[in-house]
Amino acid sequence: MSVPSPSAAAVTVAFPEPMLLGESPLWHAQEAALYWIDIPGKAVHRLHPESGQHKRWDLPEEPGSIVRHAQGGLVVAIRTGMFHLNTDTGALTLLLAAPYDSSRIRFNDGRCDASGRFWCGTIYEPRDRDGGTLYCFERNALRDAHHAVVTSNGLAFSSDQRLMYHANTPAHRINLYDYDLATGATSNCRLLRQFDSDKSAPDYGGRPDGAAVDSQGAYWCAMFEGGRVLRLSPQGEILQEIRLPARCPTMVAFGGDDLRTLYITTGRNGRSPAELAQYPESGCVLAVRVDVPGQLEYSYRP
Repeated sequence: MSVPSPSAAAVTVAFPEPMLLGESPLWHAQEAALYWIDIPGKAVHRLHPESGQHKRWDLPEEPGSIVRHAQGGLVVAIRTGMFHLNTDTGALTLLLAAPYDSSRIRFNDGRCDASGRFWCGTIYEPRDRDGGTLYCFERNALRDAHHAVVTSNGLAFSSDQRLMYHANTPAHRINLYDYDLATGATSNCRLLRQFDSDKSAPDYGGRPDGAAVDSQGAYWCAMFEGGRVLRLSPQGEILQEIRLPARCPTMVAFGGDDLRTLYITTGRNGRSPAELAQYPESGCVLAVRVDVPGQLEYSYRP
């Protein structure tokens, strides 16, 4: 059974400068700061919420996701490869070139497991077949996990690291895999939840985008074009819905000292003037307090 959702008034704007397509929010507990990216804006951003200090690093190409590097800075999955961003100096260093045709494919959503592997999927931009996949970046090498998708999204792990969640956004589908942390192997793919794909339906609720798992093992998913975030059980039941003042949320991250602030990136790129007038906070980073804390994110370990 679902629980009452916070009212729209409970959702605040954490950073008011709109992104074209904000993505990959990442809480850095040691810095008490939130990082995120703007994909078409080709930038990494950092906000220190307590002081309001903001910093931006411009990139040569579109980023898809970011994770912390165990030796400092960030790993940034950019269209043409995996890069290390030194957040002190701004230096960007190639770690590994992308193994695909970057004129048609780019890196997208991803996160690290507890062993320090960076799981990062791709988006197949022609969108006419499942030409994307999910890669594992481990010890500065890439391995294809052969999860065929159009757009890889929603990558997350259960609290005990025994389950992997993985969404194919255009298919409106979230899959669940058994996960072996020792080997990084996935198996036993099954459907977690299939959402209605009829965009003309009056109750169309969007398609699953980026996600995160909280400390009770529930899966929080941003519903792109649905104007909402859902909290799902490991069986795919909707436990909670939070309505947003932006129609296109892209991903969520838990932050704050108690990990009970849910940060939500959103997009405005390509949206109609009528929609932007209705949802003027589209593209902003939003925040809402939640009852159940999240979990700290793991770093990439080379």
